[in-house]
Amino acid sequence: MYHLLKQVVEKINFDEISDTRKGELNLLIDFVQWKKDRGEVIQLNFICTHNSRRSQFSQIWAKVAADYYGVAIQSYSSGVELTELNPRAVQSLKRFGFDVNSSGGDNPHYSIDYGAAGASITAFSKLIEDPVNPTGNFAAIMTCSHADENCPIVVGCEQRISLRYDDPKAFDDTPLESSMYDYRSFQIATELFYAFSKIA
Repeated sequence: MYHLLKQVVEKINFDEISDTRKGELNLLIDFVQWKKDRGEVIQLNFICTHNSRRSQFSQIWAKVAADYYGVAIQSYSSGVELTELNPRAVQSLKRFGFDVNSSGGDNPHYSIDYGAAGASITAFSKLIEDPVNPTGNFAAIMTCSHADENCPIVVGCEQRISLRYDDPKAFDDTPLESSMYDYRSFQIATELFYAFSKIA
């Protein structure tokens, strides 16, 4: 893991997670543990309307956290509308120490490296049914209220889990923009590191 990113991880404090939120995270913990105990592939698809901010943060931090705790997973993200991985989210990832490279274009594909051998993550905005995403035997983790409320059925998922996060988009073009993107990213990191720390 890159040095700056490792420093970020070392600042994570599970005591900042409320008991209520830990109860919600238990659904994810139980799913991952259940799949691991059965020797099955663990597939997690983080879903938000535009697949541009929260679901992308979640896909990336889930993979980093799982690798950190030695849990083999396949981490995905998707949405119900096609947009792009928001450039503000990209800048936040860079501030946290990720190495990010872009293909360019209207919906660029990003290669996101966190310093683990062969562990580069490909990130771009995509629909749930995109060919890169799993078609069955996965957990659909809803990271925003809009997708959670307006996408009642996720075809092929074994379990649907609601882990809603407030949208940092609310702070776009304000003096708080960078700090709120980083705050949301770190909140997601904290919760997902907590979840994977519980996997036996």
